[in-house]
Amino acid sequence: MARPSLVWLRDDLRIADNPALHAAIERGGPIAVVYLLDEVSEGIRPLGGASKWWLHHSLHSLADSLATIGGRLVLRRGAALEVIPQIVDAIDAGFVTWNRRYGAAREVDAQLKTLMRNRGVEVASHQANLLHEPWTITTGAGEPYKVFTPFWRACLTAGEPRMPLAAPGRMESVDLTSDALNEWNLLPAHPDWAGGLRDAWEPGEAAAHDRLDHFATEIVQNYHRRDEPGIEATSLLSPRLRFGELSPFQVWHRLRANLPDGVRANAAKFLSEVGWREFNWNILFHFPDLATRNVRAEFDAFPWGEPSTEELDAWRTGNTGVPLVDAGMRELWQTGYMHNRVRMVTASFLIKNLLVDWRVGERWFWDTLVDADEASNPGNWQWVAGSGADAAPYFRIFNPALQQKKFDPNGTYVKRWVPSSELTTAPIVDLAESRRDALAAYEAMRHRV
Repeated sequence: MARPSLVWLRDDLRIADNPALHAAIERGGPIAVVYLLDEVSEGIRPLGGASKWWLHHSLHSLADSLATIGGRLVLRRGAALEVIPQIVDAIDAGFVTWNRRYGAAREVDAQLKTLMRNRGVEVASHQANLLHEPWTITTGAGEPYKVFTPFWRACLTAGEPRMPLAAPGRMESVDLTSDALNEWNLLPAHPDWAGGLRDAWEPGEAAAHDRLDHFATEIVQNYHRRDEPGIEATSLLSPRLRFGELSPFQVWHRLRANLPDGVRANAAKFLSEVGWREFNWNILFHFPDLATRNVRAEFDAFPWGEPSTEELDAWRTGNTGVPLVDAGMRELWQTGYMHNRVRMVTASFLIKNLLVDWRVGERWFWDTLVDADEASNPGNWQWVAGSGADAAPYFRIFNPALQQKKFDPNGTYVKRWVPSSELTTAPIVDLAESRRDALAAYEAMRHRV
């Protein structure tokens, strides 16, 4: 009989299309499926509050799913280089497997792979959470792409992504002690600010597939209106992909199969947004300091201002006096989510109207978004700031009033989040004057470098 296997889960909280789990089941023998909450290893960025809320419920759902096929989810906490070898010893594992990650923490995986192999334990890692491995999509000179359009073109010509793996029917579990999920204290207690998240979301693999099906059959027909925050025209799949309740392979093939001719262009556009996610992960793979360092080094000389407490609090709480900005920030606080068009507007307002360093806003979104991941969150903030790869030019400054007029002309979105009694005509900053200040700061930076 084969020695036990250890499946180490990270951002892949699903049983279908999970190559690591599939490999262990194919090998045969008992399996320990372990989720390790590692907040201390080098390269790890501890989760924000909203992400912790999602993680708690997604783990609960995953435990139920594993139980239906004879498995058991084991929870442990600590540094991977200490805890994983301890589990290997405890169950006498002959095989350790995981799905690859692509941020700085992959160095921990490399060390662990070497350690296990030196001890005679078989180790295998798998492609599961990106359609294309970052080192496979490169320019003709073998360099990583820095512009999205040629990157995505290269992805599309690299061959059709593999088909998703079916959910396993049965597995044998290892008897191994587990932490109690409630003892991790991932949920807010005093105060309990998560009521809006509970109303807006149902984490877990089953709910993720329900949402994917709903998008593919109903919502994708409206996707050409995705920039309008007042209507249902977006997928709402981002937290599902962030926690791996869905794989990009499942999303890809669901949006490529059996769609009416009239919505194929919408589906292709949506899949290019999945491609933007891939692009950010490719940037992070080659630039692991994405959340803390400007990709374009000339922005190191940008004269960011020191935000006042009053201005920063007004932005965070949605009390700037700019209706579209306030609506977006209130949606974020209540639901852990914000419409993508409005994310760009709120980020531009902070960076370019208030002249606040993009890293300040990125950290706030990291703590409050349920879909914040270590590639897309800083990558998108750097895009707005002009400091990132394939970034919007710094002089592209979103005018919140014009954006509302264009994309929310009837005020449907704004009225949903900002009651008319709370609308004010006194913004905390003059939009035209602050735009001029931002452009002057940009010119000053250009003369410094």
